[in-house]
Formats: sequence, C-alpha cells, structure tokens
Amino acid sequence: MRDSHQQYVEFVRLKLIREGGFFTQPKVDSPEEAHLVFRQWAMEEMDREHLVVLCLDTKHRPTALQTVAVGTLDSILIHPREVFKTALLANAASIICAHWHPSGDPAPSLEDVKITNRLMKAGEIIGIKLLDHLILGAGDHFVSLQESGIMNKITASD
Repeated sequence: MRDSHQQYVEFVRLKLIREGGFFTQPKVDSPEEAHLVFRQWAMEEMDREHLVVLCLDTKHRPTALQTVAVGTLDSILIHPREVFKTALLANAASIICAHWHPSGDPAPSLEDVKITNRLMKAGEIIGIKLLDHLILGAGDHFVSLQESGIMNKITASD
C-alpha cells in the first residue's frame, strides 16, 4: 500500500525506432549535398511547412532523418527540445535542419532566423552542433543559412 504523501515515479525506457530509409551519399559536407538528401525525402510534395532534422556522425555521415514538426501553409512551431530529441537518441555529433516553404520562395523569414539562433544555442549547450539550416523552395531552389552568412551573423552577435 502506497503512502499518500509519497510520489510514485514510473520506470521508463527510451528507444529509437528505425522505420526503414533510403540510400544517400556517404558524407554530407556541403549545403548542396544536404539539399540532395532532403529532396529525397520528397518535401516538395508537402502542402504545409515541415521541419526535418538530419543526424550526422563525427565524420558527417547521415545516420537518421526525422520530421520533427509540421506546421500550416505559412508557419511552423519549432522547439529545440523536439529537434534535439531525435539527435540525442540517434547519438548524433551534429545535425542539419531543413524546412519546406510551400509558397516556393526559399527566402528566410525573421522567424526562420530566430529559431536558427535558438537551435544553435541549444546545440552548443548539449554538444550537438547545428551545421546548417536549409530552407527549400520550388524546384531545386534553396537557401542555406550557413552559406548565406546568416548563421555567422548570429554567432557574431551573441
């Protein structure tokens, strides 16, 4: 019989469930290579914004890919906790995020820059580096926040 003043704590077990996959290049060392991986995920066919995280090992080899947030036609709620949950379970050394703009215009919004800043800070604290955040538009158009210098400006301003 439990004492009513005691708190009952459940035992839990966390497990990464692998659900299949697809073949990709052996390493992801550039925004163009990351873009090719995310395009295989068929993000362009999605009618709402989706944020996908690509987990990489210490040699930048892809190990896991997961959609971590689904939004509306023009917005998405992204929390670092959800992004890094997959990375932690997959034992990732670094991650690259991408999200699809259904409008077809890959230009980053102020919210895109703000969430990238939060992800960079969270990753720094837990030791999983955000290498890049890609915004995918129509066709083969995309913007790399790292390549465009936006992530460097974030780092420099903090």
